[in-house]
Amino acid sequence: MPFDSLGLAPALVQAAAESGYAAPTAIQAAAIPAILQGRDVRGSAQTGSGKTAAFSLPLLQRLVAEAAQSPRRVRALVLVPTRELAAQVGETMRSLAQHLPERLKIAIAFGGVSINPQMMGLRGGADIVVATPGRLLDLVDHNALKLNTVSMLVLDEADRLFDLGFAEELNRILAMLPAQRQNLLFSATFPPAIQALADGMLREPAVIDVQGEPGTEPAIVQRVIEVDPDRRTQLLRHLLKENEWERVLVFVATQHSAQIVAEKLYKNGVYAVPFHGDIAQGTRTDILAQFKQSRWDVVIATDLAARGIDIAQLPVVINYDLPRSPTDYIHRIGRTGRAGESGLAISFVSASTEAHFRLIEKRQGLSLPRERIEGFEPTEVAVPLVDASGTGGIKGKRPSKKDKLRAAAALAATQHGGDKAEKND
Repeated sequence: MPFDSLGLAPALVQAAAESGYAAPTAIQAAAIPAILQGRDVRGSAQTGSGKTAAFSLPLLQRLVAEAAQSPRRVRALVLVPTRELAAQVGETMRSLAQHLPERLKIAIAFGGVSINPQMMGLRGGADIVVATPGRLLDLVDHNALKLNTVSMLVLDEADRLFDLGFAEELNRILAMLPAQRQNLLFSATFPPAIQALADGMLREPAVIDVQGEPGTEPAIVQRVIEVDPDRRTQLLRHLLKENEWERVLVFVATQHSAQIVAEKLYKNGVYAVPFHGDIAQGTRTDILAQFKQSRWDVVIATDLAARGIDIAQLPVVINYDLPRSPTDYIHRIGRTGRAGESGLAISFVSASTEAHFRLIEKRQGLSLPRERIEGFEPTEVAVPLVDASGTGGIKGKRPSKKDKLRAAAALAATQHGGDKAEKND
């Protein structure tokens, strides 16, 4: 199926081809016609499947078809959770818009840098604003833009934007938007709780889910290596030396770990650099640019790098620390195996994290063999928990809310005897 069969203008078909899309991906083929029809959309597809182009191409076409206003007013708003993703989405949209007969002004706004240049860039208005929620609100507070003319709202990595960390900012922004608008929500994952929140703001949406569709799964080989926690850095060095990977993205749990692991690798001759939220935005942008050019061999990152960052032909992702949730696991490994390329994802698992990884496997429908590397065989053994929580003695299995309530009630009864029962009566 060619792009021109989806109803896109020749200028956008040309831009898609120049961006490397020979034919529409599954999410693009399903989403583009629905968006052009003006429908709300909730789109879910694997990382690297072309979701940005799936909403950008029809959004651009709809804006060009509408009469331009003078001065320019914000007609489309794209919200993203991270600075890196804001820059990436904005540049992608600018690239796709380059051949349009009418020039659209696309503003990109995110925190961590001075607000003044972004305010200057909004002088004269903008047709499209791509922004992180916090900086967008700063710009509104500075009277740099108004949101009462937005007719199209896009939430990219929507599940993250519905998280508690963004909930207050998102609600403030939604309150400023016109009630009548087209809503487009895209993400690789929509957990049930997030899905319910998302559906609450959609009107008779086209629900598109191409997860697991034949031919759309990224070619990612997943490996699990057992290793004691204090041997992980040595094992990492061993794997880097043995395999001679061109570029490797390593995920850790904390900013401190990112610094320590990067420093240890660098001292041992590996061109490694940390990447986390405490690093200045300009430096983070430089690190990503240099990593894409293979000037860094290894980037040691927190989950800041788990979403939206597109690094073409990244061969390997390593989970030095396991992610907190199965959803984050999908986003992490999705940094490799993008746009039809093959990739490798390796997870380090110890006795203390084995139960957590089994939970990840269960949620993702996986069953991966455990490997041991000669010279790095683990010595630690998992100690079973005393079954006092109703979890069956399986470490890492969390009791439900009902389990916790029952346990609390039982504990209170043993401590207070009949007094507790009389009080409740």
